[in-house]
Amino acid sequence: MNISTTALIPFALGHGSVETIHASVNGVDDNMLRITYRVKGDIAKLTIPAKCSPRRAERLWEHTCFEVFIRSDDDPSYYEFNFSPSGEWAAYSFRGYRDGMSLHDENWSPEIFVRREADRIELDAVLRLDRLSAIRTGSRLRIGLSAVIEANDGTLSYWALKHPVAKPDFHHPDSFALELASPSQDA
Repeated sequence: MNISTTALIPFALGHGSVETIHASVNGVDDNMLRITYRVKGDIAKLTIPAKCSPRRAERLWEHTCFEVFIRSDDDPSYYEFNFSPSGEWAAYSFRGYRDGMSLHDENWSPEIFVRREADRIELDAVLRLDRLSAIRTGSRLRIGLSAVIEANDGTLSYWALKHPVAKPDFHHPDSFALELASPSQDA
């Protein structure tokens, strides 16, 4: 499986120094997905969290972070993953739309790689699908890709594949706008 890069769209005008955000999803093998985010713009005008030791952290969405939501096509339960350029991360599982949030596997630690230049920042995150009990082998996947970007003045902009309602809501079922076969279906 190899999905071409797709553009995220800002929720509203006034997204500051960000020109574009592109994201891609690539199958690494039958059980892994690599999600890549590329932010292009005047990175010096953005608040990018400083690198630290990889660890679980809460409320990453209050600052610059990248998010992926994933579920099987025929199941309302889903996972939310947050990745900060700092190396911090969070993982949650839900029974349905914003219902039953719980921490996902305290021992799970994603691989996060960050590259930064004057006009761009890129973040790669690798997810192990075999650690997600609600994702059935061979099922079609529904994925929501999104980003929260903090400007140096503290304002936040919200980016996603799709904004289906009148306020930013990355959990909305229609935000899971990318549909693809699980890596094992491509064999």
